[in-house]
Amino acid sequence: MQQIRENSDRGDSVDSAGSVGERAKEAPSGETAREVQLLTFTVAGEQYGVEVDRVREVLELPRIVKVPKTLEYVRGIINLRGTVVPVIDLKQKFGMDRTEETIDTAIIVMEVTVQGEVAILGALTDSVQEVIDLPSGCIEPAPKFGTALENSFIQGMGKRNDEFIIILDIDKVFSVQEICRLNESAEEAN
Repeated sequence: MQQIRENSDRGDSVDSAGSVGERAKEAPSGETAREVQLLTFTVAGEQYGVEVDRVREVLELPRIVKVPKTLEYVRGIINLRGTVVPVIDLKQKFGMDRTEETIDTAIIVMEVTVQGEVAILGALTDSVQEVIDLPSGCIEPAPKFGTALENSFIQGMGKRNDEFIIILDIDKVFSVQEICRLNESAEEAN
């Protein structure tokens, strides 16, 4: 997580609200090449990424309060400076075993937009890696098969240093009904 703080502290790519998105850079040929800024993290040994402008912050694992009668992958809620935030175990959401809590386990607090409404949720991950600038030419469409995830979740496959980064479309990871249930659980806990 230190790497993330160092990248954010550079100031060259973060606006006053702390969000970042696609940036244009001057290519050697004089053309403008698009880059996508991603926060990378691991789930079950695989590397994932989400666009940084969707990320509010990264938290070391705080105390998570369990909420009864919630979906299996809902680990509970956290208090984030007075705001109740539901925490989702991405590993379980993707149909795998529960995330083991280690020293590297982190929560990525993200904004998810469903039907024009913005919801805040925390995504429990095995570890958070770094913020990277990935040229759009290094991103391929989601594969039709061969992934453990439903393809609609995948925005694309990033290639970096002979490795793949599964780029999530965080708005499609959750259905409208799931977001409504998460918001109801958070309101009831409040």
